[in-house]
Amino acid sequence: MSAYAAQSHVHWQRALQAMFSQWQWQILSLPPRHFSWRVRGNPLYWAMAERDVLEEHYDLLIATSMVDLATLRGLVPALAGQPSLLYFHENQFDYPSPRQQHGLLEAQMVSIYSALAADSVLFNSAYNRDTFLAGTRALLDKLPDRVPSGVVAVLREKSAVLPVPLELHEQAARWPGQSGELPARPLRLVWVGRFEHDKGGDLLVSILSLLEKDNTHYELAVVGQQFRSTPEAYRQIAHQFDHRIVQFGYVESAADYRALLRGGDIVLSTARHEFQGLAVMEAVASGCLPVVPSRQAYPEIYPASYCYPSHPDDPEREARAAAELIRELAPQLASGSAQAPDVTRFSRQELAPRYRDAFLALVGAQDSN
Repeated sequence: MSAYAAQSHVHWQRALQAMFSQWQWQILSLPPRHFSWRVRGNPLYWAMAERDVLEEHYDLLIATSMVDLATLRGLVPALAGQPSLLYFHENQFDYPSPRQQHGLLEAQMVSIYSALAADSVLFNSAYNRDTFLAGTRALLDKLPDRVPSGVVAVLREKSAVLPVPLELHEQAARWPGQSGELPARPLRLVWVGRFEHDKGGDLLVSILSLLEKDNTHYELAVVGQQFRSTPEAYRQIAHQFDHRIVQFGYVESAADYRALLRGGDIVLSTARHEFQGLAVMEAVASGCLPVVPSRQAYPEIYPASYCYPSHPDDPEREARAAAELIRELAPQLASGSAQAPDVTRFSRQELAPRYRDAFLALVGAQDSN
């Protein structure tokens, strides 16, 4: 069950179905829009519109963290005895300020109740788990009275880290800019992410401006989903750096997207929050060197040599650090001495046994049948 089926959530769902194709799956999902209504409305909708489906027998209920599992189990008593697992792609305690305007307290409380109602809770990174537990503690400390002790301890006991599986592809490179080898051709920079405020478009502007001042010879692919409300920084990038851009916006074809990643040299992240960073991970798996901020989930995934210092309160200083790391990596790429970090530990093949164990432990099964 996915109450806000964003792209990364659908990717995870399909990965589970692919890893365990011998199991029977029933998928219920709601579109990723109207955030506040999705948070409170999902149990009402499902309990009324999908009651027959929910009252069938299942071995395991798997829900993403925006599912109001506590309310849903109350409205559909047949679910109360079903073993359940709640998966956190993100948590509502760690978002940049604009998200605070969308009924965030409501979403935070729903996630706490859902985690308490679930038999097991999984997070895609230690950073995600730790910020959720810290945020829960901070919120409970603010409440006026009758707050029971031990809530965070209960949640910690049932929590574990299990990343979203990465699908590895053998893919030929096809870069839409100049061909050739470094240093004769431009350095190929890839930026992947949604065109939203939390992905740091303003920081990207600053980094690119510094590369321009330094006369860095580069080409740029800015790839990601665009929405009706797009921050001004992305329009500025399209205009100011048009002479560098070889791709701007979403790539519809998955094969073309993978070919572009395979042709890139460096994948640059400017994210203000990232709970796993699957898009960056896909680029690294395709051979790009990561240039990522030393914050959020990145330090637990990539070596420190690929993480530029994080200075969220001093964006110009952070931009200089990122630009400097890009300039340091360029000659290593040209000489062939730089290799992308190994991320195969996040592959479906590596993670499938861990997922199987987590699922079967809840249903008490001895094998996968």
